[in-house]
Amino acid sequence: MRSENVKKDYTKAPHRSLFRAMGYVDEELDRPLIGVVNSQNEIVPGHIHLDTIAKAVKEGIRAAGGTPIEVPAIAVCDGIAMNHIGMRYSLVSRELIADSVETMAIAHQFDGLVLIPNCDKTVPGMLMAAARVNIPTIVVSGGPMLAGDFEGKKISLSQMFEAVGSKSAGKITDQQLCTMEDNACPTCGSCSGMFTANSMNCLTEAVGMGLPGNGTIPAVASARIRLAKEAGFKIMDLVKADIKPRDIMTEKAFKNALTVDMALGCSTNSMLHLPAIAREAGVKIDLESANGMSAVTPNLCKLAPAGYHFMEHLNKAGGVYAVMNELSKLGLLEEDALTVNGNTIGEAIADSPVLDYEIIKSVEAPYSKTGGIAVLKGNLAEAGCVVKRSAVAPEMLVHEGPAKVYESEEEAMDAILGGQIEPGDVVVIRYEGPKGGPGMREMLSPTASLAGRGLDNCVALITDGRFSGATRGAAIGHVSPEAAEGGIIGIVENGDTISINIPDGKIELKVSDEVIAERMKNFVPKEPAVKTGILAKYAKLVKSASEGAVLSAE
Repeated sequence: MRSENVKKDYTKAPHRSLFRAMGYVDEELDRPLIGVVNSQNEIVPGHIHLDTIAKAVKEGIRAAGGTPIEVPAIAVCDGIAMNHIGMRYSLVSRELIADSVETMAIAHQFDGLVLIPNCDKTVPGMLMAAARVNIPTIVVSGGPMLAGDFEGKKISLSQMFEAVGSKSAGKITDQQLCTMEDNACPTCGSCSGMFTANSMNCLTEAVGMGLPGNGTIPAVASARIRLAKEAGFKIMDLVKADIKPRDIMTEKAFKNALTVDMALGCSTNSMLHLPAIAREAGVKIDLESANGMSAVTPNLCKLAPAGYHFMEHLNKAGGVYAVMNELSKLGLLEEDALTVNGNTIGEAIADSPVLDYEIIKSVEAPYSKTGGIAVLKGNLAEAGCVVKRSAVAPEMLVHEGPAKVYESEEEAMDAILGGQIEPGDVVVIRYEGPKGGPGMREMLSPTASLAGRGLDNCVALITDGRFSGATRGAAIGHVSPEAAEGGIIGIVENGDTISINIPDGKIELKVSDEVIAERMKNFVPKEPAVKTGILAKYAKLVKSASEGAVLSAE
């Protein structure tokens, strides 16, 4: 056992004395020590209840013969951090989470880990750490919240952001806004649509690191507690068999994750997180491989914001494994990939049929024959950019219009709420990339405000920043190279024509090569907006969004 490095023979008497200071007895120290990494806090709705999940996990570990040791991890609420400086810290937190899990696991020589994330950056951050540390590990999330109700319709947080645009346009009253506010988020849990948190929790199942139901069982369901206990049991099996994350998170596993990503219509943020997790596991994922997967994978689900179904509906329809079972009919999965259950994906999904073909479409009659995410390339994004194709109105899949250029999210919001954006426009927001922000803020407020004003089916938005999974419309993010790295997005001028063709994977600045060359010759990128603290360090180390916005000293 790895923990023998801190508890075995006479040389570790000083170490054992410190365990005794915390009340540990010999019977506990004789067992495997399992780190239970709990990201519970009192600022994130998806994490407020994780003490309950951790308690159940620890009960499972003890029952199976281990000694659980709970340690903390941070988490940022993207919704609360949205549209102010706080959002610069969101993507940065992914790296902090990965580093802190690595630090606690190796410093204290745990024999195994149970990771308890739930929201946007905690899931990929913890999976990155699992691959990096590579000791037996299982992930069990806190689960999604239930959808809210407003005027007879199911709603979620995304409608709250859109309501800001509706209120500014005089489409709803103060009382309606207040009623929505009181009902949009009725329970604890990760926000109820296929936003980033739920996308990553679902993909944790697909990559083999979570038990079935990890992504879809509601936070308030007793089944979520039972799942947590089961995770406590399973980690002991993994420790005994010495099955490690890199045994599970192989190239085949990431192919499965990309396939499920496209079928579910997950958040575009998955195109940042999956490459970053894969990199830690020694597997290379790039935007080209994602596009190749999208070309052959049908889109089987349209969950909010792309449609009117929510995570609770996907759960009742059979969950992630039912989606994978359906995909297996086309031979799209690597069915011999391993899972934390100790069986293969093929074995795991065999008894998971689709229970409701209104929620999960059949492969014979999908929403579309291609996946929910598309990667576009062209002179405006030579290294690529990303759009959630499944959430784009059909009339906006091909669009050409004049650019309206803004140097920050705040400038764009002023223009949108001030009624300066007109049908046909292409809004360009730059200097919001990983380096230029720094921190690569999500542009949910601009896209939601456009939708709230009824412009999401006639206006496109392009940015070197990123989008929340709650975003809908022709919202094209991750433009690489970003403006701060000298990308062509930095020389776009008001009135330039921009052409978007999502089916063909193309995005072009319709300006002559000679004009582009002249502008680039005189182009001096702006310095990052923040020059101190962790954001300054991040700006110096972060790589392009096309590489997952990972940190590297190279």
